[in-house]
Amino acid sequence: MNADLISKYWDVIVIGAGLGGGTIGRRLAERGLSVLFVENGPFGPRAEQHTLRYDVFDPAARRVRGYEPRQMHVTIDGESSSYFAPIGSGVGGSSAFYAGTLERPERHDLDDSAARPHPTGGWPVGYDAFLPYFQEAEYRFHVCGENDPLSREPAADLLPPPPMGEGDRAMTNKFRRLGLHPYHVHLGVRFLPGCQMCYGRKCPRRCKMDGRSAGVEPALETGNAAVIDMCQARAIRGADNEITHIEAQRDGILLKLRARRYVLAAGALGSPHLLLSSVSENWPRGCANSSGLVGRNLMLHLSELIAIWPERGTKFDGPTKTISMRDIYYSDGQRFGAVAAFGIDASYGEIVHQLRNRLDRSAFRNIRLLKELARIPAFLAAKLLGNAKLFAGQLEDLAYRENCVYPLPSDPEQIRVEYTVKEELRQRRRAYRQLIKKKLHGHRSMFLNDDPWWNIPHACGTLRFGKDRKSSVLDRYCRSHDIRNLYVADASFMPTSLGINPGLTVAANALRVADRLYDQMYEGASMPVLEDYNN
Repeated sequence: MNADLISKYWDVIVIGAGLGGGTIGRRLAERGLSVLFVENGPFGPRAEQHTLRYDVFDPAARRVRGYEPRQMHVTIDGESSSYFAPIGSGVGGSSAFYAGTLERPERHDLDDSAARPHPTGGWPVGYDAFLPYFQEAEYRFHVCGENDPLSREPAADLLPPPPMGEGDRAMTNKFRRLGLHPYHVHLGVRFLPGCQMCYGRKCPRRCKMDGRSAGVEPALETGNAAVIDMCQARAIRGADNEITHIEAQRDGILLKLRARRYVLAAGALGSPHLLLSSVSENWPRGCANSSGLVGRNLMLHLSELIAIWPERGTKFDGPTKTISMRDIYYSDGQRFGAVAAFGIDASYGEIVHQLRNRLDRSAFRNIRLLKELARIPAFLAAKLLGNAKLFAGQLEDLAYRENCVYPLPSDPEQIRVEYTVKEELRQRRRAYRQLIKKKLHGHRSMFLNDDPWWNIPHACGTLRFGKDRKSSVLDRYCRSHDIRNLYVADASFMPTSLGINPGLTVAANALRVADRLYDQMYEGASMPVLEDYNN
């Protein structure tokens, strides 16, 4: 490890090199600032192509592969379980494994109106203020696709997507005959010659645009950025309202890393965990936690997995990934979400994998025989599903203070999640499933999950931004209300979870925060006091 990286006084240290961290780090490096990425996982060679597997249980083996090495200790409605969540830990973060879906939210996701009231009264920064950053994120991530025919907004300037395959075209036409409004999903993929369509796995080329290919690697190419990988940020240290350094560990060696500004981008679970682990005499409740809200207001998208059978004789050249629909995104005054192709087929191997994953989250997780017996229902299910295509409905979650993440008391390096399912969510889920079946009338379809399926990689809200420091952790520019040189650039800033994948919103916000951070460093001359900054 280069000693100069450790001793240097950086302009900005970015903790986490995923979608948000990579995006903000690239922007700042391109504007001439010196940027150090501190990443818990590996950089990894470009040749890697593996998926985010569920059957690797050794923490060291998981870390080397770029998987979150810590078990998640989760209690939902009083039922507890421990398992390895499908989250990335390495340069690119979870986005290194994602399917490249980057969709804009709808205006009512951010803005309040009489026609579509917002559950929080609206975000502190509205849709129109985010719009230029949505546009720039789409440009930087080479987003292609078709505009939603139901959108009331001006058409986005998207790149043309590759032609749909025969099977996807047939399903799209059938959906339209049923009165639905499908469109080609928005993908951050460049589709270079020989593109391997690396949906859901690491890509060996800079084709799929993620936190690594569209963030960290371009940042390094400026000559202004560097990465320390396999380096765990253990605590943030400082006095009163300013960070002086972070404590990190690499290869058993404790490091002290210093910068003028710090950006937290370790994800909506990792970022609050680090802040709450940074207890000191100055910060008895953890760093940036005068509100007591660090780690609270956790939101997890609830996904519904649906098998939809195409018309007999339809031919496919692989899993369906290109179709999305927003026909029940908002209906009868209720906030629901999009329905989109899942990107995998209902194959025997995939069903075995999902059944074993469910067992790992249950009270029977230590009974090895059950994992072997999972092959039997998987075989029968694969026969039953046949050529069905999998789609996922995404139901928006809302924020509640008691839903939270914090260090596990018995082992503070581990993450603890507590979540209570509210009755309003149960009712919306029932209505959502009924609407999906109603809209798909005329298509043979079946829900594949009875119990809620919590989308842990879409966690958000645990460091929410807002105008009032008593009800939020960050100001409207995602700077801490308490700590004047601390910013946040991951999904934890979101006060509501939206009805779509949060990826594009995270990237857009990272660009927005980068511009504010840069302006304060070079146009404001000296560091402003917190009260001035929040005006």
